This record gives sequence, C-alpha cells and structure tokens, in this order.
Amino acid sequence: MNGAELDEVLAFLAAFDAGSFTAASTALGRDASIVSRRVSALEARLGVRLMERTTRRLAPTAAGTAFYRRMRAALSMMDEASAEITQSSQVASGLLRIALPATFGQRWIAPMLPVFLAAWPQVSIEAEFSDRYVDLVHERFDLAIRLGDLADSRLVARRLASNDRIAVAAPAYLERYGMPAAPDELPGHACLPNPRLEGFPDWHFRRGDTMLAVRVNGRLTADDSTSLVAAAVAGIGITVCARWLIADELASGRLVCVLDDWQFEHSGGIHLVRPSSRYTPLKTRVFSDWLVERFAVPPWGV
Repeated sequence: MNGAELDEVLAFLAAFDAGSFTAASTALGRDASIVSRRVSALEARLGVRLMERTTRRLAPTAAGTAFYRRMRAALSMMDEASAEITQSSQVASGLLRIALPATFGQRWIAPMLPVFLAAWPQVSIEAEFSDRYVDLVHERFDLAIRLGDLADSRLVARRLASNDRIAVAAPAYLERYGMPAAPDELPGHACLPNPRLEGFPDWHFRRGDTMLAVRVNGRLTADDSTSLVAAAVAGIGITVCARWLIADELASGRLVCVLDDWQFEHSGGIHLVRPSSRYTPLKTRVFSDWLVERFAVPPWGV
C-alpha cells in the first residue's frame, strides 16, 4: 500500500467513524471535498460501493462495514507493532502496580521483589497483598497473581505453576488412627475442612477415570488454610491444602501426604494475569518474563 492508497483508507475510516465528510474533515484536518474525493477514489480502485451518500449522513454498505473492520484491525496491529519496537529500545521504568494473594504473595513473591528492584532500578513497585478479587481494569493494576481457575476473559494469562491441593496429616495422627487406603475411608477420620474450598462439604478426588466425592467432617472447620495446617501439624486430623502452603512442613516431616495416588479436584493453576490491551508496557512485560523464569521450577518443588 503506497502513501496515496493509505490516505484513501484513512479518509474512509474517518468518514465511517464520523458519519459525514464534514465531521471527518475536522478530525483529519483536511477539507471535506478532499476527504470525499479520497473515499470515491478508494471505491473506484476497489470496484465496490463502500458508502451510500445522503444530504445529511453517510450510510456504510455491507461491503463498507466489512472493509472497515478489516482495515481498522490491520491499523491496530500496525500501531501495536510500532509501540513494541519503540519500547524495545527503551529502559523499563515507572510504577508497577501488582495485586497478590495475601498468603501466597507474602510467602513466595515478596522475597523476590527486592531482587527484581535491584535488577531494574528505574522501576518501582506498589504491591497489594489481599485475598479480595481485584478488578485490574477499573482499579488500574498492571498485573496480578490469581490462584485457581480463571473466569475473566478480559485478561491475558500466563501460567506460573500448578496449584495442586493434597491431603496431609501429621505422622502422630496416622500412627494413632491409621493411613486411609482410599478416599471413601475419610468419613471415618477426623478431617479439617475449609468451607471456601470448592465442593464443600465434600472432598472430590480423581484417579484415572475414577472420581469420588466424600462427605467429610471433624471437630474443626475454618476458612483459613494456615489455621487448618497448624491443626493438622498438631495431630488434630487430616486436611487438604495447596502444596505451596506446606512446603516447609513436608520437607521437615511434620506433615506427610495422604492418598498420594489420588488427585484432588478443583486445584487449578497459578497464573500471572494482566489487562488485555493493544500492547503491554515494557515495565509489565519485563516483570512478567522475569517472574515466569523464576517459576520455571516452582520454588516449593514439584
């Protein structure tokens, strides 16, 4: 596409958006007659009528609407490519606002932030550690970490790691009450359920094509996984929680896996998400790539 042809397309897009040659001429800074001639030249070159003219307005034809959509998308891609190339020659800088799940963020992300800031001295970070659902678009966050399944189609997601949940208990509890051989034995055990866990009051397990849902109960129910882990370490019962939450307890032997040949349902993943936009600011892209690299091997092990 040469310069004259591009001018014709831009005139058409402006006329389509504005609804008249006069309004389009104001947007383009050109005389209305010039805009009209360029649209007519475009129609002649394409051999198709793009707009019906009336004394008051322009009405796009079906072909004109289809051409508008394709050309607007093509120009958006050109703008995005130009922005990316421009940013590639710049240094990442500015304020990066991130939203992190409270417990996960404090345990695994917070220790990494000083390392990133040392590597990128022109970037500053404002981090919110909270379990509330953050609307990245309206609250103007650059990115967030989300645990579990993703539902917001407006977001661009990159998977960091699995959010595997496992059943665990203290060795002392298992010595006293025995190791359950299958999920259907759990109703006979003291369990420590979390009502915020999907599927509550049942625990759902899968092994191959076999799925089991068991109703569990115990003397302690809590909506805080950290409290349930502490109770499990004390030998009160069996609980289900994310593997990343109990890395230290598993490593030290204070907790051991129960039913480790079964997979707990509703685990999902750990994702880095950002608002969907035409291009990603360099500061966001740099941090995203850096964090993905750090989680290539999850810091709590596999």
